[in-house]
Amino acid sequence: MAKKQQEKSLQTMNELMASAFELFGTNGFAQTSVAEITDHAGYAKGSFYRHWNSKDELFLSIVEQKFKRYRASRHKRVRNAENLEDAMNVIWDFLKTIVDDRNWSSIFLEFTIYSATNENLRKLMNQSVYRLSNEIFAELVRDHVETDFPPEKLGALNTALFEGYLIQHTLGTEVITFEDVRQNAIQMALRNGTKQ
Repeated sequence: MAKKQQEKSLQTMNELMASAFELFGTNGFAQTSVAEITDHAGYAKGSFYRHWNSKDELFLSIVEQKFKRYRASRHKRVRNAENLEDAMNVIWDFLKTIVDDRNWSSIFLEFTIYSATNENLRKLMNQSVYRLSNEIFAELVRDHVETDFPPEKLGALNTALFEGYLIQHTLGTEVITFEDVRQNAIQMALRNGTKQ
């Protein structure tokens, strides 16, 4: 009986997360209420609060789930990288999947900006489960960096380039393409992280 109850609970969570994701994509994170999420999914508000204390917590669950899926394919490919250029290409392939998921990139950007106004959320969003942190990036490329240039700095520079591009992409003000950013990021990494 307990197993059936756990399966039902997991199904409820997944349906609420799917409902939230759809509404966040349509209306935005800030404009979507818990009541709208539960109504859209066909549940009472109590079902929501059995799983999360707030809409913020729900969104962090969505982020964690999304990034787990994205990272699963990336990790295997990075382990097989032969050099820094290979590793960088794997990372930028991963980042492209985020950009290609148009709803996700705009929702994630909105929540990132929203979290900047809340100290606890800001700290959470800087953890590696919720974004490509400097530490994760450093671990992905560390074995391929041939110079004393800090891998964390490569991570910070690449994250800044990607997030800057994401803002332009979301606002539709792109002058440069994703491929422009990718190629320049990889060249910068190679210039700093490989022996010339």
